[in-house]
Amino acid sequence: MGKEEIKVIAQNKKARHDYFIEQTFEAGIVLTGTEVKSIRQGKVNFKDSYAGIKDGEIFVYGMHISPYEKGNIFNVDAERDRKLLMHKREINKLAGLIQQKGLTIVPLRLYFKNGKVKLEIGVARGKKLFDKRSDIAERDANREIQRRLKNL
Repeated sequence: MGKEEIKVIAQNKKARHDYFIEQTFEAGIVLTGTEVKSIRQGKVNFKDSYAGIKDGEIFVYGMHISPYEKGNIFNVDAERDRKLLMHKREINKLAGLIQQKGLTIVPLRLYFKNGKVKLEIGVARGKKLFDKRSDIAERDANREIQRRLKNL
């Protein structure tokens, strides 16, 4: 078997800062040709995007893919809702998880896997302000430890 080739296009660092990621899933995404070309150029932003389930299908909302310069009439709305491709049992599992209090679905990273665009989504629980502060303090402490070990 061949080795899977993964090329990361964009990551949602804000999601890991604002949420505890409890579980991750991989989903395909329905795109047009000009959107794929724009993604190849790295012109995608999903900082404020989220996913939701509607009529048994899962969609990502608020993902901005800039129009392709040479796309003319084939370009579509940059902010349109995009359908995600997942197995029905995975969608049902996600639906059950987000029924729980405080859980949501957030996009984590967008990448090419064997030539196909994939979106990694995570079931997330929101962090409180003190959680964010403790994460920042822990990160600073680790950075200081590494700095001192480096100087030895």
